[in-house]
Amino acid sequence: MTPQSSTRPVARALLSVYDKSGLLELGRGLAELGVELVASGGTATALADAGLEVTAVESLTGSPEMLGGRVKTLHPKVHGGILARRDLAQDQQDLAAQQIAPIDLVVCNLYPFEETVATPGASYADIVEKIDIGGPSMLRSAAKNHADVGVVVSPADYPVVLAELREHGGLREETRRRLALEAFRRTAAYDAAIQSWLAEQVESGDTVDAPVFPETFLQSLPRTTMLRYGENPHQQAALYGSFLDGIARQLHGKELSYNNLVDVQAALALILDFPVDLDSSAEGGACVAILKHNTPCGVGLGPSPLEAYQRAFETDPESPFGGIIVCNQPWDLALAEEVDKIFTEVLVAPGFAEDALALLRKKKNRRLLSFDATAIDAAQLEWKRIFGGVLLQQADASRGDLGAAEVVTKTRPTPEQLRALEFAWRVVKHVKSNAVVFGADGRTLAVGGGCTSRVDAVHAAAAKAARTGISLEGSVLASDAFFPFPDGLETAIEAGARAIIQPGGSARDEAVIEAADRLGVAMVFTGVRHFRH
Repeated sequence: MTPQSSTRPVARALLSVYDKSGLLELGRGLAELGVELVASGGTATALADAGLEVTAVESLTGSPEMLGGRVKTLHPKVHGGILARRDLAQDQQDLAAQQIAPIDLVVCNLYPFEETVATPGASYADIVEKIDIGGPSMLRSAAKNHADVGVVVSPADYPVVLAELREHGGLREETRRRLALEAFRRTAAYDAAIQSWLAEQVESGDTVDAPVFPETFLQSLPRTTMLRYGENPHQQAALYGSFLDGIARQLHGKELSYNNLVDVQAALALILDFPVDLDSSAEGGACVAILKHNTPCGVGLGPSPLEAYQRAFETDPESPFGGIIVCNQPWDLALAEEVDKIFTEVLVAPGFAEDALALLRKKKNRRLLSFDATAIDAAQLEWKRIFGGVLLQQADASRGDLGAAEVVTKTRPTPEQLRALEFAWRVVKHVKSNAVVFGADGRTLAVGGGCTSRVDAVHAAAAKAARTGISLEGSVLASDAFFPFPDGLETAIEAGARAIIQPGGSARDEAVIEAADRLGVAMVFTGVRHFRH
């Protein structure tokens, strides 16, 4: 077939690949189409060993590979052949004067830098040696000149390219543009990975004043999945990164929605503040949290997952419908049978017993996820988009240790109250501000969050408890930020709280402490605030 004006024939191809998946099939297909093959190093050897006629790059350039392979394609006879514009007379004259033949197709993938960084025990020198130079240069040259040249960076595109060459006698303009985009995406991601790794070595060194935040914020994440929609059906959405590739694994159910993923993130963040163990008999017991709309509506501790769930569920029996439940231990049959009584969107655990899995899989729309706590870097910088920019912050890594907390009242908390305060303090960190949590030893009693005043959060939690029939008498209360006035504290005490934990730091702390002393309750200041906006 005669190529159309927007279709460019391929007479000569340069192949230089680290990942040789599909290489021989591509080489044979190109050779059958009469394409001259030029290749570097190991790529040339692999093609020649397969019986294909191939010109080695050093024969083309007249220069041998040197510096242990660091220099092989960085030569005018390579880049001149790629970058020459076919419709520009001066470029064609330059090629003729330097005896350079055009290159119409570049097939190249890069040294595995990211994989090397992720390899345990990889040395600094090993990682540096996997920074590809010639490969990105060729990709960028070919992608820049995509008006005339095709560029292929992924073996997944080999069959597509061969099919198009066979059908159209060349590569169409739209295909060359798409392939160029893929090449620039790959080099951008590659450079971002190098920058990120090197920034960690330079900017997170041993100096006390080493900056936490990079000079330039770069993120290059592959699109993992297109989602059905975003927060609402009229919003499109997609997932980027490795969330479902190494951190969490879906065992059952239809695909996760945008809201499901946001809820799973919140669930994992909460459960990681408690010990996660694959041994269900481990000392310390189980923790189960129930979340709805990205906030906990009940959290419980217990000697078994079932008892922990029952304590969490009792906090708010209405909200778990359509929610997400996470456990810090493997999901057993007893828990599965109890949870199976209500409709839930997503169930999350570090593992599932086979009999529990068999039962839970009977409902086709229920999503089941196992997670690997060791694969989660909870200390990653958090980022949020704003108009025209991005905000970065350190993760709120405080896990509720009360070792540095200060009792500021005449009444001191009992050991049982201290345990309850520590538990409630861990939970309130995950409730949207303004937030309060009424709790007892090992369970939440009422949660108030997302309110525009702290006293309103207390009122909301107390009203929910009253409606649910839960007594708050003798409870403890955790507040994610200080009480700006005594009214919030007084309302909590009126509801039944007998010990309070809060950051302190208000200009009216003395008035709040005075109110606590007057009412005979214990109060602890942590010096740590847990706003979650």
